[in-house]
Amino acid sequence: MTYTVEKIGGTSMTAFDAVLENIILRPNRDNLYNRVFVVSAYGGITDALLECKKTSKPGVYQLIAKRDDSWSDALAEVEQRMLLTNEHMFADPMNRMRADKFIRSRISEARNCISNILETCQYGQFTLRHYLPQVREFLASIGEAHSAFNTALKLKNMGIEARFVDLSGWSSDKVESLDENILNAFKEIDVSQELPIVTGYASCKDGLMSTFDRGYSEMTFSRIATLTNADLAIIHKEYHLSSADPRVVGPEKVLPIGHTNYDVADQLASLGMEAIHPNAAAGLRESGIELQIKNTFEPEHRGTLISNQFQPTADKVEIIAGKQKVFALHLFDQSMVGEADNFSYELMEIISDAHVSLIGKEMNANSITYYLGGNSDSLNKVLYKAEKRYPNSEIKGRMVALISVIGSQIDTNKALAKGVSALMNADITPYALHSSMRNVNVQFVVSDKEYKAAICALHEEFFDNQLQGMAPRDTKVA
Repeated sequence: MTYTVEKIGGTSMTAFDAVLENIILRPNRDNLYNRVFVVSAYGGITDALLECKKTSKPGVYQLIAKRDDSWSDALAEVEQRMLLTNEHMFADPMNRMRADKFIRSRISEARNCISNILETCQYGQFTLRHYLPQVREFLASIGEAHSAFNTALKLKNMGIEARFVDLSGWSSDKVESLDENILNAFKEIDVSQELPIVTGYASCKDGLMSTFDRGYSEMTFSRIATLTNADLAIIHKEYHLSSADPRVVGPEKVLPIGHTNYDVADQLASLGMEAIHPNAAAGLRESGIELQIKNTFEPEHRGTLISNQFQPTADKVEIIAGKQKVFALHLFDQSMVGEADNFSYELMEIISDAHVSLIGKEMNANSITYYLGGNSDSLNKVLYKAEKRYPNSEIKGRMVALISVIGSQIDTNKALAKGVSALMNADITPYALHSSMRNVNVQFVVSDKEYKAAICALHEEFFDNQLQGMAPRDTKVA
């Protein structure tokens, strides 16, 4: 029998009835086991606990970091959202009481811990900055513990042998490595007889958030699959992995990819459109474990299979993906000729110190351009420090969008030519063009305000012929 490790995304978890019917109880109640489910927090909860992933709106953690006293009110609001979820999930008052007691206890302990840390940091010998990584870790763990506990409780009351597996280390006095934590948790679990419901957050010595930030649940999922020798890894999302974002080009115009390889997954991850975190993908790839991306709301569809074995020889574009609000830091200096390494090294130190993400880089004899992601304060800090460090250089910063045409095997010259033609026909003039020697992607840099128009133009160019004559899709895809 096939043994699978499966991750359920946060938006899917919020639609729990669909998760129950389309994932957990499927294909039938006589075949429920030999599966492990790693669950994310309910949709929006981690954003409220930390910060919004898309808008950077501060959550509880960011308010604490800024010493904003409203963090306590923000935590109370998160608690109320969690209790409301419990109300919707449990009709039986006894089960709801158990669920409420669990999350209230976690929130109460977190509040006391944070208050004690802030009080301690009033003394000069202690600094809040030293404690913030740990605060971020345990705040993140609350969301996954909530959803995993609820899921296990719900299944138990349906007569299913579900087990709540809490990897958060909440009440543990011993800090282990990620692998040790997972192996110790699973050494007494018989997956043929019980259904483990595992927290997407896992405690470890180096700190999962510190190392992988918001990709931590995928890392937990990947390590469980690798360490327990899964036959297949599955990620259930609220959409398909498709030819473009349906919110941009329209749901009736996109196509599920169907089959691709880990090279494509890595290209998507670099743009923030993660099929899976690149570090998590690396573990699956090295272990030879295939990854299936499925749509929670379309259980009959096979979704997209990502594997090492998929190595097509035919030229085929698989997806148009992009990233908005990318900060292009451009430095021109005539004295750079022959000294580019020195400039590059010093600029990378500035970028690293500002804790912004490096998305891409291009250079020639006398100029360097870095494409960066992050909040406006951090990006402005990079620009200010670069101007201060190189007062005689011409330094510019502008917001752009990066759009990639990606495929497991594409003719990059042909893709560049067709892409430029499509953009120019749409009255979009790209700032820069990049191609890959690995023949997996070409990239176009355009004005940030032209992002959606550019995505649509490229998708129409590369996929219009495939869509002609097909029946319109009426499902939720991306």
